[in-house]
Amino acid sequence: MMTAQEVMEVSPIVPVIALESVEDALPLAEALLEGGISIMEITLRTEVGLDCIKAISKAIPQMHVGAGTVLNASDFKSAVAHGAAFIFSPGVSETLMQVSKELNIALIPGVATASEVMLAKNNGFEHCKLFPATLAGGVATLKAFNGPFPSMQFCPTGGVNLTNLNDFLDLKNVLCVGGSWIVPNDPLRNKDFKKITKLCKEAIDSIKMHRG
Repeated sequence: MMTAQEVMEVSPIVPVIALESVEDALPLAEALLEGGISIMEITLRTEVGLDCIKAISKAIPQMHVGAGTVLNASDFKSAVAHGAAFIFSPGVSETLMQVSKELNIALIPGVATASEVMLAKNNGFEHCKLFPATLAGGVATLKAFNGPFPSMQFCPTGGVNLTNLNDFLDLKNVLCVGGSWIVPNDPLRNKDFKKITKLCKEAIDSIKMHRG
């Protein structure tokens, strides 16, 4: 089983994906791998999300696939039953944290305030998603959180893109960023998987160049 730390160290970018068709799942996973990204957060915002997780987890074991937009215990358990190796949630709740501990599956809960960070930390969850990142104050908020919560690590998601991802990744309390820009709707709808590979490479190259 992956720990939250391991999940957030797979790649500096965690693609956040809403799939409308199961037949797109495997080609998309291959496109991401070709672009240098071996992790996917498949959201449960669509009816086929669970089936996409199942298809990828069975067919492409080198892809780390988890579920996003997990809101309750039922969603959590269904995602794990379909092969999700980890769970992202837009918020934090006692119920989700309890299920994570029961099933021994990594949960990366969403936080936007100091009180939510405290709730997560006090329950043993030190890896969180800042969501919605830019609306919640972005880089400035994460810098402020580092004072009272030096042990906490974050994956900012929401409003993150190619122009600001390095601003987030430069912070010592950020392990990775999440984003949907890496898998835009148009290329997905048009099955233009080469475009998605290109976007992945562009983002990874941007990080490498920035880090020198």
